[in-house]
Amino acid sequence: MRRGGPEVNSPGAPVPLPVVVPDRGDPAGAIAAAAARCSNAGRWGADDVLGTLNFLTPDKRVEGAALVRRGVTFSLAQSFDMNGPQKGWRRRTNPVHTMLDTGVDAERANQGFPHGFGGADDVVFMPLQASTQWDGLGHIFDHGMAYNGRRAGEVVTSEGDLVTGIQTVGGLIAGRGVLLDVGRSVGTDGELPDGFAIITAHLEQTIHAQGASAAVGRGDLLVIRTGRLARARREGWGDYAGGASPGLSFTTADWLFEREIAAIATDTWGFEVRPNEFDAAFQPLHQVAIPNMGLFLGEMWDLEELSADCAVDGQWDFFLTAAPIPVTGAVGAPVNPVAVK
Repeated sequence: MRRGGPEVNSPGAPVPLPVVVPDRGDPAGAIAAAAARCSNAGRWGADDVLGTLNFLTPDKRVEGAALVRRGVTFSLAQSFDMNGPQKGWRRRTNPVHTMLDTGVDAERANQGFPHGFGGADDVVFMPLQASTQWDGLGHIFDHGMAYNGRRAGEVVTSEGDLVTGIQTVGGLIAGRGVLLDVGRSVGTDGELPDGFAIITAHLEQTIHAQGASAAVGRGDLLVIRTGRLARARREGWGDYAGGASPGLSFTTADWLFEREIAAIATDTWGFEVRPNEFDAAFQPLHQVAIPNMGLFLGEMWDLEELSADCAVDGQWDFFLTAAPIPVTGAVGAPVNPVAVK
């Protein structure tokens, strides 16, 4: 048996109960049990393709919009360029940006336009999950099954995700965002070490420390900062994209399910703790969250400026808009999330 990270002992905070991670030698049993407890299959009908985004109602968007007070904006996207985190894991590379027409071409008047007209044009080649992005519902399967009880092979083929492609949610992800800065609340110097498993007690401790504006509930867009990106920028990318990392413990699956959040994003590459908490398991929380819960996961978000501002003004909720690029049939897509306070 193994505990999910150190206990939290902040002055004035309730002492969290220890949370025990299930037997690390039985990942199959733990995943199956959590999948059964946290399943949203059929909840919104057999044809549903939105999963937990069903919780993000028009009323929740109005609630989010009402949080704009100062008109200050924060982009939560990392850069999309060759100086990025990717180094080939799962054949992912950093974006390659190439010019198709340039100012040099215009000066030489060889673009074929009349009367001195000139312009520039460019193209980008990139994996859709090379930088800040959303995981779509067709990204992860559980025993050959996709979200809402569909066979994986009938959902995603060589033509892409034919059912839950990321374009189905292209105009939906906007509402009340909530930042839980677990790195600041629990970590050392604002950061959590690699392998740190964020358990439910850490989430609750952070909510308690941040106050009423950090309350998390139905339809919210939850954003969690670990400080991992800050360390990567200070020390170099290293294994940021694919290696050891702090992240959510497998034991938070029930908390995420019961809170009925619409989506969740972190500043790490894989959302959950790495190494994972079981022997011979790969991303077990993904396996529960996406194909069973129908939960949208965001990864590699840049939360540094936003977290600093929230710490100053004490307001941890904001209006968040985070529409993915609606690439037809994609199982994930880049996003430039914008928080407005």
